[in-house]
Amino acid sequence: MGNIAIEKNSPSSQKEASKEKARIIFRKYGIFLIFIGMVILMSFLSPNFLTPSNLINVIRQVAVVAIVGFGVTMIIITTGIDLASGSVIALVSVIAASFAHPNQYPVIVPVIVGLAVGALTGFISGIIVSKGKIPAFIATLGMMIGARGAALIYSNGKPITNFSDSFDFIGRGYILGIPFMIYVLAVAFIVSHVLLSKTKFGKYVYAIGGNEQAAVVSGINVSKYLLLVYTYAGLMSGLAGVLFTSRISAGQPTAAVGYELDAIAGVVIGGTSLSGGIGTITGTMIGALIIGVLNNGLDLLHVSAYWQQIVKAFIIVGAVLIDKMRHK
Repeated sequence: MGNIAIEKNSPSSQKEASKEKARIIFRKYGIFLIFIGMVILMSFLSPNFLTPSNLINVIRQVAVVAIVGFGVTMIIITTGIDLASGSVIALVSVIAASFAHPNQYPVIVPVIVGLAVGALTGFISGIIVSKGKIPAFIATLGMMIGARGAALIYSNGKPITNFSDSFDFIGRGYILGIPFMIYVLAVAFIVSHVLLSKTKFGKYVYAIGGNEQAAVVSGINVSKYLLLVYTYAGLMSGLAGVLFTSRISAGQPTAAVGYELDAIAGVVIGGTSLSGGIGTITGTMIGALIIGVLNNGLDLLHVSAYWQQIVKAFIIVGAVLIDKMRHK
């Protein structure tokens, strides 16, 4: 008995226990620690980084991508992918803009139209994936091309401008010194977080991503919930499209090119596994903020936009490698 006690308390066993504890902490809080480290580093490198106006600007800059990312998180958890969100933003942008002229409709009309268009595109992608059994990559690639084409046709390839003051307020207004966009981001975050982590819907999303066959055997209607996931992702892209349009004061058919990749990057950096079954809305929010802090900090340091793309590429690949290592 004495030998066993000595063995359990030996320096080597204590060292292994400490390593395991450190690994657990990193798995749970690694993304937060990385984010805090980046903020501290940028605050040392640029005295303008930690100013209240700049921090608000960072959050406002990531709002659109983060909101898209909330929907993409759920898709990736189910082992899918969404390549259409940037094009959906453009389609929502021109359609919502056409209902937002002064003295035309109440502001709620272009907002509802934008949300409906986004949800419809997600519903169509969801039908193709869940009922047609087409891989998500192909289904959303088709939607990406189709939605961009529809945006160009609807607007004749030209931007749509001249909005009411109430519509402009959505993306450019302030309440108590904080941009209205940030309030919208906060509501979208809370709704998405509760939906994924506190409801039956969220439990089924994780189950489908963890093992789809097991989910079917346990009685989950996989097709139904995949359809709901893609529809919700489309709804988030619709909301992002309304914010984007109001923010730039134009319905732009060529807008948001590459936003789908930024959203996927934020989701992956935030810890959502491309293998499915793992991910959180909080992680996606932190991932989007990491990208925002990186872009903003490099801008303040006058780093070329070309080099910023290379740095972002390394971060994305690094996040995927960390995910692979974590699974091993």
